[in-house]
This record gives sequence, C-alpha cells and structure tokens, in this order.
Amino acid sequence: MLTGGGGFFAKGFIDSDLNVLITTLGKKTTNDISCDLALEKPIFDNIFDIVVHAAGKAHFHPKTELDKNIFFEINLQGTKNLLNGLENSNSIPKSFVFISTVSVYGADSGVLLNEDTPLNAKDPYGVSKREAENVVREWCERNNVVCTIFRLPLLVGVNPPGNLGDMIRAIKSRYYFNIGGGMAKKSMVLVDEVVKIIPIAAKLGGIYNLTDGYHPSFKELSNHIAKQLGRKNIVNMPYFFARIMAVIGDFLGDKFPVNSIRLKKITKDLTFDDSKARKELNWNPTGVLSSNITGGSA
Repeated sequence: MLTGGGGFFAKGFIDSDLNVLITTLGKKTTNDISCDLALEKPIFDNIFDIVVHAAGKAHFHPKTELDKNIFFEINLQGTKNLLNGLENSNSIPKSFVFISTVSVYGADSGVLLNEDTPLNAKDPYGVSKREAENVVREWCERNNVVCTIFRLPLLVGVNPPGNLGDMIRAIKSRYYFNIGGGMAKKSMVLVDEVVKIIPIAAKLGGIYNLTDGYHPSFKELSNHIAKQLGRKNIVNMPYFFARIMAVIGDFLGDKFPVNSIRLKKITKDLTFDDSKARKELNWNPTGVLSSNITGGSA
C-alpha cells in the first residue's frame, strides 16, 4: 500500500516498472482508499506486505501558528492515524517504509552529513518529520515490523513541486538567474531511483540517506535544465546585489523571489552521505544530471 496517492512521489511509484500490485491511499476519491489521514483513522480490509508512507506536508512556508500546526497535523498526526488504523484493522504489514527528509538534521550547511548526524531540526517541517520517525520506529518495534526510513534530499523528476518546480518554470520563462556563480552544491536524488530501491530496503530495514552521489551545484543543475528546455546557459547575479534584494524580500514576503533565508540556502553547500545505503542496499543510482527532468530534449 502507498499513502499520498496523487502526490509527486506516488506518481513516480505508480509510473515505475515495478511488478507489484499497488493500493493507493489519499484524500481524493480517485485513490483505492479515500481517507484524510490528518483527520481520521483508515479502516483496512486487507493485510499488505509493504506499506510505503509517502503522504506528508512540504513545500509550504508557514506564516502563522496555524500554518505551523498544519505540518504536525499531517506529518505527525497523520502518521499516528495510519499506524493506529493498521493496528485496529489487524492489518499489520511485514514491512513499513517511511519517506522522511534530510530536514530532520536541521542543517543549513554542511558536507556529507551521515545518518549519525544529530537531529537538530527546529522548523515545523523538520520537527514534525523527526517526531513521526520516532513514532514509526516505536510502532514497528512493538509490532515486529521491518522498519525502513528514507531521509531524502531534493527529490527530482518530471513536473516536480516546490522550489525545483519553480526553478524549471523560471528557466522556461527566462527569468531565472544564479547567485554568486551558482557554485553551492546540494544533494539530490531521482524519484525513480528511490522507488526502485524500496523492495530491497523493505526486506532489510534501517535508516538511509539517499542521494545521487554527485551533489550538483546550482549552476550545473540550472544549465542542465536550460539545455533540455532549449534555453541558453543561465546568467549570474552578483552576491552583493542579491543580498540587497534579500533584505527587500524580507519586508515584501513570499511573493518576492528571494529573502535572507532563501539566499542562505542557495549559497551554502549542503550535502549528505549515502555510503550506508551503497554498502547495505547496493545503492547505485542514476545521477540527476544524466536524466531528463523537464520532459524536453536533452
């Protein structure tokens, strides 16, 4: 079973060539099981070999306490409701795979952070995912379920949501620019590659960072996207000018293209070590820059 049906990760799962029967759970009635996990405990008629919990809230900048609570309602309470629903329905699976995030580390910068890095998240997204991880681990141990947690960085694929989707649209419209040369490196991973490793990881269990192992810079990624879209290489904005714009963005809000928080994120290296997955899962994914991620011509 796959939660988050209709989401970006779920689409990659459903479109994959895995020869498995997939039952989807999500809020829309087009799913096999229609349920809003943030509000209700699902009822199951079947026992599933593997449950992949990909439903969650991300790509959202909270402005109020109510906004912040949304992360906990969906990411934490939604996870509790799913687990309680499985238990109440006597539908305990053999394996449970939780799609988490590198945001649980709470790092703004760093190089090759591994799974032993302290979980210092302070933002609602990272904290809600960290607490959900704890709930999943305790539940799996109590119910003798193999527990797998994937901590994912930027998830890449065709028609992605969030900042990557914004980048692709901006490049297509010719108003994207790199800052300070676009040299900051970020860990990324293709959604298709994550999907392919699930059957292997679900049997073994464990907590894993998954990346493509290369960690492209913004310059490399944006030029790769531009080439696929038939655009020229991306122009650069000097850092000092971007800093002035960021201060303006702090006052104008999210509609402005950059603020101080975004500027820091896109000008600092932040990469994660996936050597544990390579050793234990034989993880050897295709690189982001070797893939068509826009639907255009490479």
